[in-house]
This record gives sequence, structure tokens and C-alpha cells, in this order.
Amino acid sequence: MDHATRMARFEASDLYVVITESFCAGRPALDVLDAVLDAGVSLIQFREKGLEDRDLYARARAFRERTTRAGALLIVDDRVDVALAVEADGVHLGQTDLPINAARRVGPELILGASTHNVDEGLAAQAAGASYINIGPIFATQTKEAPTDAVGLGMIDAIAPHLKVPFTCMGGIKAHNIGQVTARGARHVAVVTAVTAATDAKAAAAELRAAMRR
Repeated sequence: MDHATRMARFEASDLYVVITESFCAGRPALDVLDAVLDAGVSLIQFREKGLEDRDLYARARAFRERTTRAGALLIVDDRVDVALAVEADGVHLGQTDLPINAARRVGPELILGASTHNVDEGLAAQAAGASYINIGPIFATQTKEAPTDAVGLGMIDAIAPHLKVPFTCMGGIKAHNIGQVTARGARHVAVVTAVTAATDAKAAAAELRAAMRR
């Protein structure tokens, strides 16, 4: 699949669920993935850190098989090599990961996401060739190994008008505050524990998707 086709599917998505097994309330990540896909989520990020490469590859491969069957996009966190090896649709890169322009050279058809926390980072990522920009963390979150101060809702207003590529928002977004994010024009909202730690992950994902449509 080429980049344009993947981005058309990205644009058609809404909720972006990031799955890390340690945030799955003691359940296997694949069980949570299945529940999320059953809720109609079409944009998934596989995010695992600290695993040996073979284990990381095997888990990513299992995610790829399930997302392919469901017709969902799969983004791999950090690792361009793993994304290419499992034929994922993209990779999400942080500020200390492989630079966007270097990732584009080795994966020209990949969706390349970039974590940004201010206007300068957002514009730099866009200029480097990012497919989409993530703005966050919007609210305080406990899902980062190295906590970053919340940038607040105002950062969406600051960055979004300068972007020519889609943006996602992430960080502490739950059912009670997702409306504040979508009211600022966010069409792709990324969540972790709001879905993965919920007692019923399918229902949680469905509730958030419904809230985004309102």
C-alpha cells in the first residue's frame, strides 16, 4: 500500500488506540486489541519498550495479522526497522528517535507520525516530512516513562493553524474531557488507558468514538 492510500485511510479514522501490555489491566495486549477492533477502531499503535528484538518482532507481527484481518492501520512506536519488518502501515517517532527525514528515506511509503510539544517542534516535523503531527500531552498523563508537563488545550490552538498535515492529540484524554479536544478541531484523538485499562475495552472504545461524533 502506498503512502497516499494509507493517509486516506488515516483521514477516515477517528479514535487512535495505543496499546501497551503493561497498561492493559493484567490482560494480554492481543485480547485488548481484539476488543478494540471489535469496536470498529481502525487506527492502532503497537507500543512496547524494553523488549528484546525477537520478542518485539513477534508481538508486532501478531498485531499486524489481526489489524490486517480487521482492515485497520497499524503504527509501530519508535522502531522503523520493526515497522518495515512486519509490513506495518507506519511508525510514530519521538523527539529523540530517528529523524523524520531519515525515516522517510528508508520507508518512503510509511505513515510517519511525530510527537511534538510546541509550535517549533510541530513545524520542524512537518518540514521534515511527517505524515501527521501529534500534539501533547494535552492533559497530565502517567503513561510516559519520562513525564512531560501537560501542554494544555491552548497548544492545539497554537499549532493546528500552521499545519498542512493531519494532527492527533494525546495525553490524559478520557470520556469526560474528549469533547474539549474535539471542540478545538481534533479529528483524530489518541488514547491509552481510557480504553486499554477499562473493564470493558470494547465498550470504552465505542463510547469514545460516539463522543467524537457528537
